[in-house]
Amino acid sequence: MDLDQLLRLMTEKGASDLHLKPKRPPLLRVHGKLMPLELAPLKPSDIEKMVDKIISPVQKAQLEEKMALDLGYGVHGLSRFRGNIYIQRGTVAAAFRRIPFEVPGYDDLGLPSVLDQFTNLNTGLILVTGPTGSGKSTTLATLLRSIKGRRPVHIITIEDPIEFLFSDDVATISQREIGTDTPSFGDALRNAMRQDPDVIMVGEMRDAETVATVISAAETGHLVFSTLHTNSAAQTIDRILDHFPGNHQNQIRQQLSQVLQGVVSMKLVEKKEEGAGLTPALEIMRGSPRISELIVRGQTKELLEEIEGSVAYYGMQSLNQSLMALLAHDVISYQEAMHQSADPEDLSLKLRRMFPDIEERGEMSAAADFSQILELMEIRKLYEEQEEKTRLRMGEKEEMISNLERTITDRDHALTELRGEVDEASAQREKMKAEYDRLRSEAQEKIDKLGERIRQLNQKLLQAS
Repeated sequence: MDLDQLLRLMTEKGASDLHLKPKRPPLLRVHGKLMPLELAPLKPSDIEKMVDKIISPVQKAQLEEKMALDLGYGVHGLSRFRGNIYIQRGTVAAAFRRIPFEVPGYDDLGLPSVLDQFTNLNTGLILVTGPTGSGKSTTLATLLRSIKGRRPVHIITIEDPIEFLFSDDVATISQREIGTDTPSFGDALRNAMRQDPDVIMVGEMRDAETVATVISAAETGHLVFSTLHTNSAAQTIDRILDHFPGNHQNQIRQQLSQVLQGVVSMKLVEKKEEGAGLTPALEIMRGSPRISELIVRGQTKELLEEIEGSVAYYGMQSLNQSLMALLAHDVISYQEAMHQSADPEDLSLKLRRMFPDIEERGEMSAAADFSQILELMEIRKLYEEQEEKTRLRMGEKEEMISNLERTITDRDHALTELRGEVDEASAQREKMKAEYDRLRSEAQEKIDKLGERIRQLNQKLLQAS
């Protein structure tokens, strides 16, 4: 079989990855598990022939120099593939990941709708994190698909290699591949600042230079998406800081607290139904004022508590809360949830509080067990009652505020009227004072005339005598 035939077989079987290694048959990863094909073991020369057909002389020189090579490869009418060719024990080996031509939507991937709120932002930094094969690149592609279909912006992607191929829509999109269109992430990012971008997607933040440039791009009014190989929001913050010397970390914390709009940490978990495949469990952190404060103070250990307490208002959630949601929807098994949890003791405690007998059964509920449905309905009823009480309290508070506002308005009117009366009384007083002064002046004038007349009469009397 040649490489294209193997990739076609991989696609037909719904495999996510194809592994080629000497002395073993080709391996397919189906629903997270590696399975060998019923073919003869590969010889080193078989793999070398497959590889030579898809790489250029420049790429071959790079493989010989660096002992590894990333590349994108497409089979017409089938799919695109992200490949990594590498040297192991002196022989060539390769791994290929299938990338569909069509970018999936949120529902196709099982992603919560809160992620779409990130696509409405104009500035800031959004990080999608998780281990290799957790769906980071596909999630980023879904976010970009949402932007390009709705917003008239310029999107620049910097990838190694290019995975999903985008065509222009409402937005225009430029895709640059490391080694083909630009020498490095750092060069591409610096040049992107002169290419009038609105949205920038950086395939991965691999070094301090790239991290610093990404943060600067977010600070200067761009919406930036990127990925890291971390498992939680707290680990993501710490990993970013680890790229810088200690004397620079306070500055990076300040910058991160201002630009970081969200961290989505992903993990693929196996569905409960046999052969149904994988579904994502996600920790979602958003850039709230409290989150920014914790980042500035370096209190990353407290991020998880804030995330779990901000579900209703900000739509955040921890990985354990995501696993609980998958359990509640009967998507995954109890055992899978405990296996995938980073803190199974905490998950067990949360589950016992909500479903007291879950550990005795080892499952959320049997399909025909209506008691658990009643339990869920009771929880929902309690939640709705609490929500109604909260709504009534809010109504009372709003009425109290309205009454206070009316009282203040009435007092303002009364004060205005009183000031008017004071002003009128002052005017009347001034008028009366002026009238009094006039009357007094006239009276004084008459008294003076009368005194003069009396004096004249007295003189005449003296002369007559």
